[in-house]
Amino acid sequence: MNKWIDKNEFQKKLFDGQSIMVGGFLTCGTPELLIDYIVEANVKNLTIICNDAGYPDKGVGKLIANNQVKKLIATHIGTNPFVGKLMGEKKLDVELVPQGTFIEQIRAKGGGLGGILTPTGIHTPVEIGKKKITIEGKEFIIAEPISADLALINAYYSDYLGNLTYSGSARNFNPIMATAADVVVALIHEKVESINPEHVITPHVFIDFILGGAI
Repeated sequence: MNKWIDKNEFQKKLFDGQSIMVGGFLTCGTPELLIDYIVEANVKNLTIICNDAGYPDKGVGKLIANNQVKKLIATHIGTNPFVGKLMGEKKLDVELVPQGTFIEQIRAKGGGLGGILTPTGIHTPVEIGKKKITIEGKEFIIAEPISADLALINAYYSDYLGNLTYSGSARNFNPIMATAADVVVALIHEKVESINPEHVITPHVFIDFILGGAI
């Protein structure tokens, strides 16, 4: 199967009500071009799963500013005051998750696990509505896996099959998110003939479609 697609083919994979994971940490490693394509497509009622809320004019903040997001699942929103305002006005459903728990829930989905046990959040608002278990006298929250219809990730190099490597800290959440969605689209900087297998971070089996580079 040819995994290399263009903007029009990507936009055909979007739909109202879709859940979308977006890689990146404060927009470092965020596939900005794919977010721009979603803004242009103007799909609505999205659930966005991202480490943060980006900035008002960068990252997933562009989708929120364009009134396309119904729910945001993130670890913090401090870099985007607009999100805090919408949350306070109950115009945006925001679910805040401790960062370590967040990535392990995504990892659990990719690994086919039923969830994780974490003490983080015990005796805080984080535990409200969550199942708990006691092991050897210690309480743990049962954090269920997080998945999505679509994951958007950002990599540096891709070979023709879709094996990926990343650039420094831009790697962050991207490889884990690539394992936890029904469809995974990678935005890449450069396509190369081959990548040393020892340097592959995300194997091609996890990647459904690729944009960028010299197609």
